[in-house]
Formats: sequence, structure tokens, C-alpha cells
Amino acid sequence: MNLDVTPARLRLDRALDGLTVAFRGMTARPDESNCACHWGSAEELAQPKAPDGRLDADLLRRTWQAVDWKDHGAVLRRVLPQFSTALVRGLVEPGYGLEEAARSFARGHWQRWPARHSAAVWEFLHAWWAHTLTEPDPVVPAYEVLTFCAEASATMSPWLTAWEDARGPVADQHLAETADRWQDDMLCDELPWDAWENEEEMRTALATWLVTHGTARLRAHGVGEELLDRIQLLRLTGLARWEHPHWPFPYH
Repeated sequence: MNLDVTPARLRLDRALDGLTVAFRGMTARPDESNCACHWGSAEELAQPKAPDGRLDADLLRRTWQAVDWKDHGAVLRRVLPQFSTALVRGLVEPGYGLEEAARSFARGHWQRWPARHSAAVWEFLHAWWAHTLTEPDPVVPAYEVLTFCAEASATMSPWLTAWEDARGPVADQHLAETADRWQDDMLCDELPWDAWENEEEMRTALATWLVTHGTARLRAHGVGEELLDRIQLLRLTGLARWEHPHWPFPYH
């Protein structure tokens, strides 16, 4: 037994295995097509139509990234086990690339899939997020994984609830890094990424959570008063925020 393997890591490994089992034998539709000039060759197009074989890294990227499949959900189911492993290993470009990857999940409408398929995706997202919150130096930063999970599911609530339940210096350090990175966008009433849907609901949920739950943890973690003051500004709106002494930007 490897004592270095944590329960969160075991859960993530099981979730990845669960995707492989749930989507074994899946294929793109036989009549699926794409542009040979821009997407790839007929030989490459044949690969997602055959079950279970691994795609090379570039073909995998082109497959999940394309927005013009006839049945994006079927294509996503075909590549999901390999795609999810690439995400966890940090093989998808961070930042905009991860946002694109999350939108690929959203375009697949996976929450409408049969129960065993949608449950496997939910468990993967929850397991990846839980593992991230326990890792001092995760392969993909916590703020990127949170963005992915929120964007893929079109909701913030389950991920913030999981963070609320995750206690300890590692989870709090991720919170401090995320709050510091996202503070400017949040103060300007903007979600820190371009959301596919439910942008305002997610922004409001995140701001409320940072004020009502995150502040005490940030203070206990020892972040500077400047960041704490800025988080508290999220309680205010309009002129009350912009004219407050702690407002960090020029106001005209």
C-alpha cells in the first residue's frame, strides 16, 4: 500500500476509472462529419467513430474543442475518459484553454444524459475539486479547477459548499490565492472568467460566499488587511463602494 496516496487521490482515481467504465464502447455517430481542411482527415474522423481507442494528444484537443459536431454529446462521451485524464494531469492549457474545455462539457449537456452517465461526470468533478483542495501544490491551480467545475456545471453552489466543508491550511491557502487573484474582477462586479451561462447568478453566489464565509477564514489564515478590506467592499454597491476609502481604483 502506498501511504502517500491520500483518500482524496484515491477518490479521484476511482472517479476516472468510473468514467472509463461508464463510457466504454461509446462512439461518435456514424454519420458525424467535420471540415477536412480545418479539423482533420477522413482517417482521423474515423477514430472517434470507433470505440475506446486512444486519440493522440492533438487529435483529442481538436475533437473536444470543435463546436460544430452534429451531436456534440456523443463525441464528448466517446473522448471523456481520456479527456478527463488529460485535464487532471494538466495537459490542457490553463486559462482560456480550460474555460474552453469546460464549455465542451457544457455543450454536451451531460446533466441530461442517462443517470449512470451524468452521475459519473458529477463524481469526477466533485472528486477533482476535493482532491485539489487537499493538495498544497496541485497540478492545476485551485482557481482554475473551480472555474472549470463551475463552467462545466453552470453553477457555483456545490463547489463553494465543498470548499466550506474543506478545512485546514491547504484549503485556506488556495482560498487566499484565489481571492487575491480575483479581487479586481469581483470589485468591478465581474465574474473572473467569461461564463457560458448563469454568469450573474454565479458572480453573486461567489461574492456572497467570499463575504459571509471566506472572510473569517482569510483573516485566520493571516492574509493582509488590504485584501480583507477589499473583500468587505463586496457588501456595498454603487456609490457606496466606489466612494469608500478602501476603493482601490480611481473613481470619476
